[in-house]
Amino acid sequence: MLRAHPVGVKLYRDSLPPSILSFPGKICMDHASDRLAIADTGHHRILVVSSTCWVLHVIGGPESGRRDGSLSEATFNSPQGVAMKGDVVYVADTENHLIRKIDLSEGRVSTLAGLGVQGTDKAGGAMGNQQPISSPWDVALGSAGGVEDNVLWVAMAGTHQIWALFLADGKLPKGSQSKAGTCVRWAGSGNEENRNNAYPHKAAFAQPSGLAAAPEEPWRCLFVADSESSTVRTLALTDGAVKLLVGGERDPMNLFAFGDVDGKGVDAKLQHPLGVAWSPQQKLLYVADSYNHKIKVVDPKTKQCSTLAGTGEAGDAVGPDFVMSLFNEPGGICVGTGGKLLYVADTNNHQVKVLDLQSKTVSLFVISSDSLDSAPAKAKAPTKTPKMPRGAVRVDMPPVAVCAGQTVVMSLTLSLPEGAKLTDEAPSCWALSAEGDEWLLDAQVVTGAIKDLSKPLHVAAKLPEVLKNLRAGLTLGVWLYFCTAAEAACTMRAAAFYQPLQLSDVPATGEVTVKLTHSL
Repeated sequence: MLRAHPVGVKLYRDSLPPSILSFPGKICMDHASDRLAIADTGHHRILVVSSTCWVLHVIGGPESGRRDGSLSEATFNSPQGVAMKGDVVYVADTENHLIRKIDLSEGRVSTLAGLGVQGTDKAGGAMGNQQPISSPWDVALGSAGGVEDNVLWVAMAGTHQIWALFLADGKLPKGSQSKAGTCVRWAGSGNEENRNNAYPHKAAFAQPSGLAAAPEEPWRCLFVADSESSTVRTLALTDGAVKLLVGGERDPMNLFAFGDVDGKGVDAKLQHPLGVAWSPQQKLLYVADSYNHKIKVVDPKTKQCSTLAGTGEAGDAVGPDFVMSLFNEPGGICVGTGGKLLYVADTNNHQVKVLDLQSKTVSLFVISSDSLDSAPAKAKAPTKTPKMPRGAVRVDMPPVAVCAGQTVVMSLTLSLPEGAKLTDEAPSCWALSAEGDEWLLDAQVVTGAIKDLSKPLHVAAKLPEVLKNLRAGLTLGVWLYFCTAAEAACTMRAAAFYQPLQLSDVPATGEVTVKLTHSL
């Protein structure tokens, strides 16, 4: 007998404690600005974060949706792959079957490819807004017969193929000219197989889920994490030939040749790898070997694959070293600026972990909850401080010596006139800027609310490790709304404190604290 009563269903994620990230899928870095884009997949949003863990933009979430428009209006559905260049983030909006573009400078999100429903087309060739696609899982910028970064490579997991979305006019190897906006299959027959072939359309993939471009000689290829075949493959940028790098086995029909074995070429074994990241500095490929709960490293010259971090057991631990660290199905990975750090989206631990390749240590990338609450992304991020009113006090501080990599802490003690208090619910705030020297703060203005003057206001700025100038300055502005004790009169006062910096390009650590006192 069938019972007609509803079955109580509770999502696993709803049983989890609140966290900043929920099943983060992929992560990428824009090396020019030292900013990260994180696909916060479970929250259906994209976070743009500085390398100092400060949230700069939040786009989408917390509920799923499919809407273009301003950063405050746009919505996504379980986004995965992200690729970032300057103020543009490209997103594989997986469950919406779309490729999206986030333009931070214009404050808008638009759709580049897909119809919003899962397609079955395995050839493509239409303009992006007319081309149905299927479960895009990762994206990577590249060049194909045109200007630099004129194409977005797409790991089309749903049809087991690699596609190309042309951002500008270009041409695939041995293909015809493609106009900007065209979305076309590049490699993969569409059959779910582990088949290598010199002809890209005759090769076959099995749920490709991670991409990393290595355009320099002698590699000139796209590395592909082919998840269901538990392999890493190469797709030549010169002629489209698909070859095995590591994992799997020689029978193209066997998708069960998985394991956890360090070795060379086909003798190495992986289990459902989801992410790859290429380091041109190290000339090494790093792999998120997801179901083995490990990070592995591959030398593409020798095809040697070995374990870098993780024990093979699912868990959550940061050390004390690589081999003792624990991950839980890491799904995304990227190389930091300079090739010294790896950022790992530790998906089932709802975290981003940082691997220091020099010290062989693992640490948490702790995203500031304060910055998340005050992030302007549901609105456009500010590029300027609020305007100082006429008559605002300006205090010029004596220069302070500080080194690259150190943190400048401005400790400001403020006092109001006797008997006065901050106006309840008024927007008293502070803003730290570096006008003329925006590179000091990742070109962002850091802001926050002022709610209590009983203790000093501490504002910290970590200086870049690579300096553009040896003389620069920070400006801390404050805007205070206060009333007299009897609340007979209320007013706003503002003040700006300019701190010149004498910089040294000799790297150092620690903090340099500047103490300020001011009475309004």
